[in-house]
Amino acid sequence: MEQHTHFDYYDRADWWQNILTTPAPRIVVIQDVDDPPGLGAFIGEVHANILLSLGCVAVVTNGAVRDLTDIHHTELQLFAGNVSVSHAYAHLFDFGHEVTVGGLTVQPGDLIHGDLHGVQTIPGEIAHQVPEAARKIRARRNQLLALRHSSDFSLEKLRKTIRETHLG
Repeated sequence: MEQHTHFDYYDRADWWQNILTTPAPRIVVIQDVDDPPGLGAFIGEVHANILLSLGCVAVVTNGAVRDLTDIHHTELQLFAGNVSVSHAYAHLFDFGHEVTVGGLTVQPGDLIHGDLHGVQTIPGEIAHQVPEAARKIRARRNQLLALRHSSDFSLEKLRKTIRETHLG
């Protein structure tokens, strides 16, 4: 069994220093290696505020988070496997390496997108294409929604709009 030299994860200033090596805005990705993960929360109100001070905008973990009411009032976004009442006996074993969270493998420095549906990585070589692709998707959705709300909606017009927006 591994011997722990740090019994309070707030003592691990070395991982905070490592976080600063990634350009801001920063997203911290934490793999909970407990079996099952998420019995105790690594991130609560205090740690969330420390991460905010380090330029972090989000935390992604397969583990648990806590203090949601307090964190809700900050700018930190949380993507977690569950919520826990306790921080339990969390230990920080390693950092700055590849992790797998919810089936998603993340390398340090990866570009991550997250919304209320979850998170995904975006390959760096196509990152510059994302804004234009998102604009096109939004425009297509808006056309389809406008048709749905129009007084002359028909299935034929729907099919035509789908063909036109898909090809455009």
